[in-house]
Amino acid sequence: MGSFDDRLGEALDGVRAKGRWRELRPAALASGGRIVRDGRELIDFSSNDYLGLSRHPLLAERAGEWARELGAGAGASRLVTGTSAAHVALEAKIAAFKGTEAALVFASGWQANATVIPALLAAAPGMAVFTDRLVHASMHAGLAGVRQHRFRHNDLAHLAELLKQHGRAAPARLILVESVYSMDGDRADIAALAALAREHDALLMLDDAHATGVLGPGGAGLCAGVEGVGVVMGTFSKALGGFGAYVGGSAAMRDWLVNAASGFIFSTAPPPSVLGAIDAALELVPGMDAERAHLAALAERLRAGLAELGIDTAGSSTQIVPAIVGSEADAMALSEQLAAAGMLAAAIRPPTVPAGTSRLRIALRATHSTDDVDALLKVLKS
Repeated sequence: MGSFDDRLGEALDGVRAKGRWRELRPAALASGGRIVRDGRELIDFSSNDYLGLSRHPLLAERAGEWARELGAGAGASRLVTGTSAAHVALEAKIAAFKGTEAALVFASGWQANATVIPALLAAAPGMAVFTDRLVHASMHAGLAGVRQHRFRHNDLAHLAELLKQHGRAAPARLILVESVYSMDGDRADIAALAALAREHDALLMLDDAHATGVLGPGGAGLCAGVEGVGVVMGTFSKALGGFGAYVGGSAAMRDWLVNAASGFIFSTAPPPSVLGAIDAALELVPGMDAERAHLAALAERLRAGLAELGIDTAGSSTQIVPAIVGSEADAMALSEQLAAAGMLAAAIRPPTVPAGTSRLRIALRATHSTDDVDALLKVLKS
């Protein structure tokens, strides 16, 4: 009998053989939409720092100020001694930003989805669950062992059909979608989804992570101003430049999650430095309309250029623009060619995306210039 490491070695050989090998490579975000990796500065088309706030001095300053004043850690979970006045005040600010009655801060978006969904299901045993086929892995993690009725991506007629077939006899119904899908860069029709949820007396939960800060009035996301979104989750680690996540909803929803969401109950509270960076970002984001307009214009320019090259962009309408390549090997080769030309555009492969749709996931930032986009298109054309 060999050691378990021998088994792991065999499994890793299988990963390599499929062209799906992944490894950790140190890098550091720099200003101007750049990143430093292996001693080289590259134009960064892979990070989710959509507004460039991760390098904004106000976030760093406030993170340091709150750490100096309140300490390096929270000391305990929120229900023990981990809830500070800063947590409470920040959650009120988040609720105001998102237009919800209440909000809770979580450690990450993955943790929020994976723990909130089981808590919702626990409130209504036998609840029927309807999910878009492309929802994030964290939502599927929250549904482990639960039957899902999956509807074709953004196909609300198919969702309506499934609700009629499987929802009527259930004690409750839950619809899970994203506002912006992170691999395709396309949007859901939130108003139509909310109307459908009301028609079928269903709870609509929206993952607004890739829209928060970038889309909607004042960057409040695609759920802003839409009635009928029962639960909204988003992150501070993308356009807001920091770390952590939030869940917004009614006061009753907040109270239920405090009592039933295990990932919230049994996790140490986010530290003051994280809260300080979030607080600063919430001050800046509403006033960044110019940056949002520039980002949208860059995305339109990139999509037009890719279309001229005959490259499929999967219906993108946001700052995320996929360049569909096909095979894992081709996607990896193209990513390496771009790196040689001074650009970082990560290759995304199965199981993150369906087989045969490996791609470059190009994530634009407001700190990019039109010259940066044109340089990328020039390399792709060559």
